[in-house]
Amino acid sequence: MTEVKRKVFGQMPREEGGGVVEKFVLKSDSVKVEILSLGCIIAALETKGRDGEFSDVVLGFDTLQGYMGKHPYFGAVVGRVANRIAKGRFTVDGKEYQLFLNNGPNSLHGGAKGFDKVLWSPEVLPNGVCFYRLSPDGEEGYPGDLKVWVTYMLSGGELAINYRAQTSKTTPINLTNHAYFNLAGQPWSEDEICVTIRGRARACNGCCILREVTAVQGTGFDLRQPVVLGKHLQKFCLDGFDHNFCLQQVQARRLAGRARHPPTGRTMEVHTTQPGIQFYTGNFLDGSLKGKGTVRYPKHSAFCLETQNWPDAVNKPQFPNTLLQPGEEYNHTTWFVFSTT
Repeated sequence: MTEVKRKVFGQMPREEGGGVVEKFVLKSDSVKVEILSLGCIIAALETKGRDGEFSDVVLGFDTLQGYMGKHPYFGAVVGRVANRIAKGRFTVDGKEYQLFLNNGPNSLHGGAKGFDKVLWSPEVLPNGVCFYRLSPDGEEGYPGDLKVWVTYMLSGGELAINYRAQTSKTTPINLTNHAYFNLAGQPWSEDEICVTIRGRARACNGCCILREVTAVQGTGFDLRQPVVLGKHLQKFCLDGFDHNFCLQQVQARRLAGRARHPPTGRTMEVHTTQPGIQFYTGNFLDGSLKGKGTVRYPKHSAFCLETQNWPDAVNKPQFPNTLLQPGEEYNHTTWFVFSTT
């Protein structure tokens, strides 16, 4: 049985519309998650360790003010298109669209004001909460009125996030959640985290978008067997991961990745219907941001496992389709499963 509570978290500044930001608390016997109506942000996620004690395992802020400032998408739903679109440019039905460039030569995570920076309309459900918004035609340069629903459901140790969308014009869409996980629940060493990614190939190299997918076998990007993160980065002289891994191309739930923190026993599995998963190790965190409890977040202090389509798929017909047509429905689900071992 999941308990659902609703409370006020803060109020948006007047120049941002002055709307009320609410917080929704979902609680089971083994997981407690707090989600904001601003950006559908996962603001806190508490899970049990082997000792039975709860700890918060995601980065974020204690107050709305932190989320209103500049931050790297902590816990937010990003879109209309997550990840990068090369040169911020694509063509649909013979018309070229130019987006705002916010990542060097690329458009990243929806542009200057993506889905992470807006208020959503919530509806409380028996075991969760559903957020809705209408992204109007032309928002951030994208075509079509896009209706979007993001639903969080908690059952025991499993948190499901379902993304649905409908459009009035053909448009690219690629939605994900950008939570930063720290399974230690406190400062941790890279040598304490074991990671497995089921991807057989990769479709990007950090900010550099690859023209074709590249096989991971025999490289430092082969994470199909568990690796200790810190030792693996040292072995292959890697500065970190910010790579999209290609999953088995089936429209069904399958395991995409697993992370484990042996000292506490916390384990997180990621299952998804999406064709890819972006593994990011917080390479651009530099200690300048003060998060919960005024704790600073240094480089590699957390990781992201963002289920999504492949980068720049709208410009690469050989990649999985990212175009949503009128009359169709975009529908993907990701499951985060927490346990102790």
